[in-house]
Amino acid sequence: MKKILLIEDDSDLFALLKYNLEKEGFSLTGQQTGKGALELCRQFKPDLVLLDIMLPDSDGLDICKAIRKDPDLAAIPIIFLTARASETDRIVGLELGANDYVVKPFFVRELIARIKLQFRNQTTPPRVLESGGVELDRTSCQARVNGQPLALTATEFRLLEFLMNRPGVVFSREQLLNAVWGQDRAITDRAVDVYVLRLRQKVEHDPANPVLIHSVRGFGYTFEPRRSMAAV
Repeated sequence: MKKILLIEDDSDLFALLKYNLEKEGFSLTGQQTGKGALELCRQFKPDLVLLDIMLPDSDGLDICKAIRKDPDLAAIPIIFLTARASETDRIVGLELGANDYVVKPFFVRELIARIKLQFRNQTTPPRVLESGGVELDRTSCQARVNGQPLALTATEFRLLEFLMNRPGVVFSREQLLNAVWGQDRAITDRAVDVYVLRLRQKVEHDPANPVLIHSVRGFGYTFEPRRSMAAV
């Protein structure tokens, strides 16, 4: 059963959506204010968020940004529900990370169709990541390089998995800390440098001249194989 989080201040619309979505077979929870919405999202772990922009105590755009910054929530589809109908408002909402933008008033059946479309578009992440001779099995948490087993710690595995899952994307140390260690942590961003060095020593043929995990001066790190490990 798919779980939906609804943040909507209009009590009549809240009740209408709750009735119809539960009738459709979804599990729904929510509230009519923005305060505590992020924490509720963390607790409920929804499969999709329906988010009003114009809340009495918050801006739905800010809630959307907070969700997208949380590594545990960032992939959750967000559909904005709003009376703001201008092209600029739509563009801003989508650029902030919303997956869809529904203008009030709307037909409930249309909203349900849009929700189902988001679920159809969701793909199951591959069990095994393979790139540049490195293989990560997410189910067994085992890693290999050119067929040889790698002895990775849990943190090293999570860091390598995060980077490999987004090849070519440059991440700052702060972004990597949030994604791998979480926002509640007692370490500095220099810990990322230490773990990247350890990973290079394990996955690179020549750690001093990496071909997999690259430093981007002034920005951070990226996983981008530039030539086959077999050719090294």
